Amino acid sequence: MTIRPRRSVLYMPGSNARAMEKARTLPADAVILDLEDAVAPDAKALARDLIVQALKQGGFGRREVLVRINGLDTAWWRDDLAVAAAKPDAMLVPKISSPDQLREVAKHMVGVRAEAHVRIWAMMETPLAMLNARDIAAAAQEEGTRLAGFVMGTNDLAKDTRARLLPGRAPMLPWLMNCVAAARAFGIDILDGVYNDIGNAEGFAAECAQARDLGFDGKTLIHPQQIGACNEAFSPSAAEVAWARKIIAAFDLPENADKGVISVDGRMVERLHADMGRRTVAIADAIAQA
Repeated sequence: MTIRPRRSVLYMPGSNARAMEKARTLPADAVILDLEDAVAPDAKALARDLIVQALKQGGFGRREVLVRINGLDTAWWRDDLAVAAAKPDAMLVPKISSPDQLREVAKHMVGVRAEAHVRIWAMMETPLAMLNARDIAAAAQEEGTRLAGFVMGTNDLAKDTRARLLPGRAPMLPWLMNCVAAARAFGIDILDGVYNDIGNAEGFAAECAQARDLGFDGKTLIHPQQIGACNEAFSPSAAEVAWARKIIAAFDLPENADKGVISVDGRMVERLHADMGRRTVAIADAIAQA
């Protein structure tokens, strides 16, 4: 399976053609062209047209392009889904709380003749989504749902639960880890929510490091100046890659072919560490090739 880096994923308003042009030059792994929160109601139609034009023009290079539609409780989402015909990498659906909603979206994706490679990502941002995370993630195994990943919507989750957004995110940790576990159980990727204080570089770096340590694949961003620190946090260090390669090489030796545990540089390592190391190397190689 091809591993695609998703360290930094930047939201950009779909109503701003200049911003989308800039997206083609930024070092983000992916961009989310937004039709929801960043676009005023009277600008929704214009934003759709601008996003379709941007997708047809192309030029995003290695960057993954997602389009966030409006919620399924609005009058706009069906028209938004028609953008899928312009071949983004995925459509991001807000406020998913049950697998039935994913099935409904997938059905309409067929109706707008979206090609099979156009995937669906689900925003996890409601209390009910936290309770149903397992069932939502399990929909990825159903033929036709197109589910490829979760994106945490921590601002909306804080609003609906009344949990405070504090340094260290203690109130959020159970929900974050619940969603990580659900994503990993069913083989989909998961992105952390945004960090709101653009001017707090130290706080942002700390939250990126926390998200990495919790097991997230990357983080969603609200400003281009956040990209560099985010990429650094979610990239394996040179020391991590070197250690991973050493473990892999040790287990690949003929004399270790049938061993589950060996000693490398005086440390006991298991075969599972070689499996983890292969992913570390694959991510590092993918980043280097980008």
